[in-house]
Amino acid sequence: MSSVTLQDVPADFPRSRHLASVGGAQPKASVRLVQGRFLEGWTDTELIERFDACHDLVEQLTPFCREKLASITGSTTESLLPRVRKGVLNKGWDLTDAELDWIFARLKSRLAEP
Repeated sequence: MSSVTLQDVPADFPRSRHLASVGGAQPKASVRLVQGRFLEGWTDTELIERFDACHDLVEQLTPFCREKLASITGSTTESLLPRVRKGVLNKGWDLTDAELDWIFARLKSRLAEP
């Protein structure tokens, strides 16, 4: 793991886990037991690890997308990013929808830079 700290995680990075649906008539809370405490989102360590992985994916996809945009005639960011996102989804990596949205928003802004 890199030397990422909690302060390095930007405010716009998603901090929640998958949405949960629990059946039944009684009220329920979607939490998990971690070290004797009930938590709703990620632990600090999990959040840092997830941010580090997502940030790394942005770093890897940026040159890949730039190369594709340069090599495919008539290709645009708007036409390329949905295809790249589909490829990432097909990998089966453990990414939430919110994390994917964050990754591709960052990627889009990076590709807009000269």
